[in-house]
Amino acid sequence: MDEVEFLKRLMPQYPLPVVMVSALTREGAKTTLEALEAGAVDFVTKPSSDIARGLGSMMNSLRQKVKTAATANLQEWKEKKPAASSILQQVSGAALSESTDKVIAIGASTGGTRAIRQIIQSFPVTMPGVVMVQHMPAGFTRHFAHSLNGICAMEVLEASNHDRVMPGRILIAPGGMHMTVRRSGGVYLVECTEGEKVNGHCPSVDVLFHSVARQAGSNAIGVVLTDMGQDGAEGLLAMRREGARTLAQDEASSIVFGMPRVAYERGGAESLHPLNAIPQVIINLLQPKR
Repeated sequence: MDEVEFLKRLMPQYPLPVVMVSALTREGAKTTLEALEAGAVDFVTKPSSDIARGLGSMMNSLRQKVKTAATANLQEWKEKKPAASSILQQVSGAALSESTDKVIAIGASTGGTRAIRQIIQSFPVTMPGVVMVQHMPAGFTRHFAHSLNGICAMEVLEASNHDRVMPGRILIAPGGMHMTVRRSGGVYLVECTEGEKVNGHCPSVDVLFHSVARQAGSNAIGVVLTDMGQDGAEGLLAMRREGARTLAQDEASSIVFGMPRVAYERGGAESLHPLNAIPQVIINLLQPKR
């Protein structure tokens, strides 16, 4: 059997933290995403060139991710049942049509691919535009967007320069590029640019969140999901200071309760919520005030 089939059999019977070692190829990206869906905590990529130099960098990353994986929350698999799906109240298109100028910004990393999948499957097609950073290298985000596009009502795209943030659309920052939001007249657009890593990542959640804070202010909702480290904590705080509503995933449902914890402790996240409740919390925040 291949690695994905192995994981599908392993995790329900004998759940262990798993780190995937992947090739930087189209097929490697596809297999890696399938492995993450089957229960792998994280992945590292093999060096594609300059093997002697790249191998050292890969091994450093692997050591770090193995240590993080050793602390991962595998309760979902230990209970031998998938995480409870979101039970959403029926939200009419009219109720959300008054939120067309809203922007929903989401940041995630370790364990984020499965968390994102669960959340956006619950979003109706009338949902305001979503901009998202999931820490991934170049090439992987396109496959991630394609896989998500097939399982949710909203359109999911790997972002390109000047793509419009609009209702019914989710834009994912391309691997190896920072994504920012800017307002142009009455619409929001994204810009994707190369740059130095921020908090160890490119794309960076903080870069996205800071731009949303400046450009959307109180028209935004910020969400931090499972991850190690602190990328996104300062950006979420900036969003909250500009009037945005903010939240983070709670410890019990996070694979790694790093980024959500820091975001909450620094005051960026107003509240913590289990993963299966987050879609409804977001929808509630979008309802017009009576």
